[in-house]
Amino acid sequence: MPSSLETTKRERLTAELTNMPSWLRRPIGKASEISTVQRIIKQRNIHTICEEGRCPNRGECYANKTATFLLMGPTCTRSCAFCQVDKGHAPMPLDPDEAEKVAESVQLLGLKYVVLTAVARDDLADGGANQFVAAMEAIRRRTPQTQIEVLTPDFWGQGGLPAQQERIATVVGAEPACYNHNLETVERLQNPVRRGAKYDRSLYVLRYVKALNPNILTKSGLMLGLGETKDEIIHTMEDLRAVDCDRITIGQYMRPSLAHLPVEKYWTPEEFTELGEIARSLGFSHVRSAPLVRSSYHAGEE
Repeated sequence: MPSSLETTKRERLTAELTNMPSWLRRPIGKASEISTVQRIIKQRNIHTICEEGRCPNRGECYANKTATFLLMGPTCTRSCAFCQVDKGHAPMPLDPDEAEKVAESVQLLGLKYVVLTAVARDDLADGGANQFVAAMEAIRRRTPQTQIEVLTPDFWGQGGLPAQQERIATVVGAEPACYNHNLETVERLQNPVRRGAKYDRSLYVLRYVKALNPNILTKSGLMLGLGETKDEIIHTMEDLRAVDCDRITIGQYMRPSLAHLPVEKYWTPEEFTELGEIARSLGFSHVRSAPLVRSSYHAGEE
């Protein structure tokens, strides 16, 4: 039988979900479309952030022929306080066949646009940069018409800045259609939210991508509801534009469990619309700002 503490935690989480604003509730999508993707992914023992993060938009994205693959296993070497991805123990060894499995899945699903992301793998000498490249190359061999976006970690780790630059350059050299790296939150909240990451370090990733190849679109994402202010959000968007970031996504943080950071505020759809208008006025060429927006939401749209 569950302990009284476990029962209390379950009741608290149920209460939070029950009190969630109506605009954050939506149907998950067609079961057939979700089960098709789940079957293909499970058969090949690979992962998508759509499933690992239980994204509320995955049914819609699958129907629109987009998906986000999670490279290098489901276990992260960092412990960000907002993220549902597995952490806290040793990550899996790299699968030498992962790139081909991902490419085969892209082909079977007929994906027009694919996002490749990954857990942080600070245990690897290259931070996992070559896994991104291998997956891109494998996809292009099978479905050269598929557009590929990458959503990478900051690649900070062993070797400091020179190693970080080399890892970013490795991925940029494979010429993705878009290079995404998320700030996640405003500068003041980085330490409690993104353990192991730094605001300036993340801005540098986007700056360095543009320095290497100005033609590659860059993108970043923010999640709201962690205690940030409107002025801080605007300042963050200004910082992103200062490093020539082209695209931005803004969505609501939704607490995965009681072990994660609590939601400090549910921003309204009207507030998201206003922030989206501000982002466009600052010069972002592609803006998605709404409560249920996530990093890869409508990623393939112009």
